[in-house]
Amino acid sequence: MLSQNDLKQIAQKGITEEQINAQLNEFKSGFPFLKLKAAASIEDGIVATSDADKAAYIKAWNDYKAKGHRIVKFVPASGAASRMFKDMFAFLDADYQVPTTPFEKNFFDNIQQFAFYDALDAVCRKNEGKSVKYLIQEGDYKAVVANMLFEKGLNYGQLPKGMLLFHKYPDGARTPMEEHLVEGALYGASNGQAIVHFTVSHEHMPLFQKKVAAKADLYAKKYGVSYDISFSEQKPSTDTIAANPDNTPFRNEDGSLLFRPGGHGALIENLNEIDADIIFIKNIDNVVPDRLKAETVDYKQVIAGVLVNLQKLAFGYLNELEKETPSHEKLREIQHFVEHAFCRRPDIASLSDAELAEYLKKKLNRPMRVCGVVKNVGEPGGGPFLTYNQDGTISLQILESSQIDKNNKEYMEMFTHGTHFNPVDLVCAVKDYKGQPFDLPKFVDRSTGFISSKSKNGKELKALELPGLWNGAMSDWNTVFVEVPLGTFNPVKTVNDLLRPQHQ
Repeated sequence: MLSQNDLKQIAQKGITEEQINAQLNEFKSGFPFLKLKAAASIEDGIVATSDADKAAYIKAWNDYKAKGHRIVKFVPASGAASRMFKDMFAFLDADYQVPTTPFEKNFFDNIQQFAFYDALDAVCRKNEGKSVKYLIQEGDYKAVVANMLFEKGLNYGQLPKGMLLFHKYPDGARTPMEEHLVEGALYGASNGQAIVHFTVSHEHMPLFQKKVAAKADLYAKKYGVSYDISFSEQKPSTDTIAANPDNTPFRNEDGSLLFRPGGHGALIENLNEIDADIIFIKNIDNVVPDRLKAETVDYKQVIAGVLVNLQKLAFGYLNELEKETPSHEKLREIQHFVEHAFCRRPDIASLSDAELAEYLKKKLNRPMRVCGVVKNVGEPGGGPFLTYNQDGTISLQILESSQIDKNNKEYMEMFTHGTHFNPVDLVCAVKDYKGQPFDLPKFVDRSTGFISSKSKNGKELKALELPGLWNGAMSDWNTVFVEVPLGTFNPVKTVNDLLRPQHQ
């Protein structure tokens, strides 16, 4: 099935023939759905903090930072903004000339409220010889949109989200990338240094580097920190082969194999190369202007405080387990900690003390993450669940709809009526109790990828996505869910989301 040219193409990507055959087999066999116990809730699986708890966790985090630990803010930022402008691309293709849909009317009625308005007005004056206001008065709405989306203007239809102007300030508008630099200074700086890492696509790397060169010193002075800003790209070796509907390799017109990016789960490889004690993970578009940052900063410190407190306890127990088999009473104490802190519920009644000690050591000695979850308001995406693992234990997981059997009414009821939602708000501990970094790919559940239907040049194909970064790629981590306010979750999925009060 694979020719010598295919094998050469595969090798150039750093992929083995065995991996390709495994992926083609996954197209044939599919992926199993996960077995669910329940949607996580305040009653079971989600921690709700009181004001006193909140203050204690913030103090714990600041005490931890004061000890000089290496803290990194990790921002997946490779996504293009094209989907943000789907409605405006449709307007350009429409057979009418004036705003007609509610979305289009909202866009033009409030166009001066966008942070990019001044930049758009400047390119319209340059390219059309007319201001945005004048073009609208003349009824030339499509010229305004074309100057926003296409290369002759702002090129927003092709730029990454991180490079769009999101928020207005007296001294100029800011991109999401800049807002993340500010956040890094406010809750992630240690020893006077804020370390921020962005994953970006290859073609957009120069844009990010140029923006950092232009802006980093400004924020360093404003917030009294130095910045260590780095970038990485998704590795070619994490691309996955595309398949025809009959599960044979999909080929380009020149006969070569078609590969597709493996999804955000590929970033576990990038995360694995970060030198850090603690890593914050947050999506590029979930940012707010300074006037609303206090709540976000507080709760980032809260979930980080929960993490370092739990890590301290876990490390203490691991040191005890390493010396010798603890007393039966101590083992029960450790067992209670594992079950209470991480909702890992094993059936271990038949284990001897020595076996229980080994079991508990294995369960404790793994990466740890605390995930902020918000009350469910119907946003698309994953939610927090208690799921059964392959060894029969129960643990906390973030699941996407693709991982749930839609023919199972009980499971769909859990997913539809779950009380909370995952906004990708994570803080991670990635070193063991001896200070050595975990090899993160070893903790991926490879059976949690998924297959989707796509097309290329009018031909249907199957695409394979790797286990998601905060889903199956972190399946074997110890996980804690903490309720955080809805105000900490303000994603921008469409351009008109920038008109919400949270982005003004």
